[in-house]
Amino acid sequence: MEHSGTNIELIVLGILVCTIAYCLLSKVVSKSILTLPIIFVGIGYLCAPVTQSLGTTVELRQSARFLAELTLVLILFADASHVRFSGLKVTFAIPLRMLIIGLPGSIALGTLVVFSVFPAGGLALALLTAALLAPTDAAIGQAVVSSARVPERLSQSINVEGGLNDGLVLPFVLLGAILASTNMTETDGLALFAVTQVVLGPVVGLAIGWINAKALDYVQQRDWIVGSAQGIVFLSTAFVSFIAAVLVGGNGFIAAFVAGAVFGNTYQNDIHFIKEFMEGAGQLLTMAAFLVFGALMLPDGLAHISWSTVLVAISFLTVIRVLPILVSLAGTGLAMREKLFLGWFGPRGLASILFTLIIMDEFEFPNEEELLACVSLTVALSVLLHGVSASPLAKRIGNSTET
Repeated sequence: MEHSGTNIELIVLGILVCTIAYCLLSKVVSKSILTLPIIFVGIGYLCAPVTQSLGTTVELRQSARFLAELTLVLILFADASHVRFSGLKVTFAIPLRMLIIGLPGSIALGTLVVFSVFPAGGLALALLTAALLAPTDAAIGQAVVSSARVPERLSQSINVEGGLNDGLVLPFVLLGAILASTNMTETDGLALFAVTQVVLGPVVGLAIGWINAKALDYVQQRDWIVGSAQGIVFLSTAFVSFIAAVLVGGNGFIAAFVAGAVFGNTYQNDIHFIKEFMEGAGQLLTMAAFLVFGALMLPDGLAHISWSTVLVAISFLTVIRVLPILVSLAGTGLAMREKLFLGWFGPRGLASILFTLIIMDEFEFPNEEELLACVSLTVALSVLLHGVSASPLAKRIGNSTET
């Protein structure tokens, strides 16, 4: 036990040293084609032999899962809290189409492609693979989101889509994992488990998000709370919703997502403390997640690479992503170059990594190696290609809209 604790301390120490070095050079890095995901995935991959010698596969996966759960709960809650229901129809018309039409379309098309390439894995594993690779990560193409040259309707659409699709894809991930798992053999038990997970999670999230938002408003109106404590309420609400949902048999991640949406739309004051936390501690967790991906997931995925997994990865970054987005944006008045721009900038990153870490530790699948290879290769290619192309394409779309 002492040896295992020392190993974890060494891993944490390595993550913190890399983080400090990146932050010290962050302004220099921002002027290059390198991005945070590229750097930390690369560092993780280079350190993979050392990392994997620090513990058994089971120990490393358990540590990775803890990090994944911690990060995912905060991201789901924080992203959902910034979306205002009242403005969805007007301000978010484009991303709403991408989420309601494009996201299910990508999952459906992705399921068909994966099943045709890996028929032995079955339809359930194909659905799980497609669901894991459906959510996008705007942080990988940060230059697009933050560039003043990119029209606001495009950058906002990418940002909103990336913030919401990870929560919306959760039921598909859960369904695919349950159906594909070799642990669930009785149909009646499977159906009941799925229903309780999907139903109780949102109920718990709705209740806790609403109660805590009302409570925070109440004490603020009476000046009973100091400013620094607001962030603690945010953290507590996210994790209370997760833990409470798990205790009653619901899905904790769905609960955290719903709680964030309800909290953000119920709370009457500025939620600046959520943004401040995610730009600080949240950024640290993101760096750690990409390091873990490079050190643990990517080497295992590349060990099982094949022409079939390469075909699947390229398909998810191109036709499986772009075609449903083009269909969802029909009739919006956007030029074809703008539709293609939105179609291309659907990077796969943090959500796919975190979902995969948790699902693979929770369930057992046949053909698990192909699943890991498809996810690892898709995310690795996305980190590289979307990261490198973000700045050039941001400039190009800006020039084309100005003329």
